[in-house]
Amino acid sequence: MIAVLQRVREARVEVGGAVIGAIGPGFLMLICAEPADSEATAEKLVTKVLKLRVFSDDAGKMNRSLQDVGGGLLIVSQFTLAADTSGGNRPCSAGAAPVKLGRRLYEHTLAFARGQHPVVVSGEFGADMQVHLINDGPVTIPMRMG
Repeated sequence: MIAVLQRVREARVEVGGAVIGAIGPGFLMLICAEPADSEATAEKLVTKVLKLRVFSDDAGKMNRSLQDVGGGLLIVSQFTLAADTSGGNRPCSAGAAPVKLGRRLYEHTLAFARGQHPVVVSGEFGADMQVHLINDGPVTIPMRMG
């Protein structure tokens, strides 16, 4: 799985003008499943994200995890993370998992995350979404689990 993790002061996702998920301080996680990914891959990614120490401690060092600070997690599917831009000017997203697998792994990621962390909200798989965020730091971390 490919993920882009952004530490945020707040983030929300809208579909059709309605807010369907919103968090205060925490992580916005954009994710894309790849064809070889499995439920185990999704679980490994979520486990890593929840323990990643990029929140400040009392001394101002990035030494606390999302779980330590009780922050929110907004998970949004984004198949374009698998885009190949090497051949021409139109990105090719053939590296993303087929829709059925992508949806299954996205839903599994959400369910697993909700079982591990109290504040997990999401976008809508396959929808035209508008994502709003205030990046904190900025801290943006690309990740790949496989």
